Amino acid sequence: MGLDTHIQELSDKHHKLDEQIQQELHRPHPDDLMISALKKRKLRLKEEIERLKHDVH
Repeated sequence: MGLDTHIQELSDKHHKLDEQIQQELHRPHPDDLMISALKKRKLRLKEEIERLKHDVH
């Protein structure tokens, strides 16, 4: 797998986590713990994407 492909897959996962967060926020009684966990996963993915992009340049 090429680095660009890997970065794109991570970006796709990041976007899906954002969608999950938005869905949870719009529920009548959002689960704050779930939202927090999803946001942490999303942040880790963002950091990994940025690290990979930095390593390329």
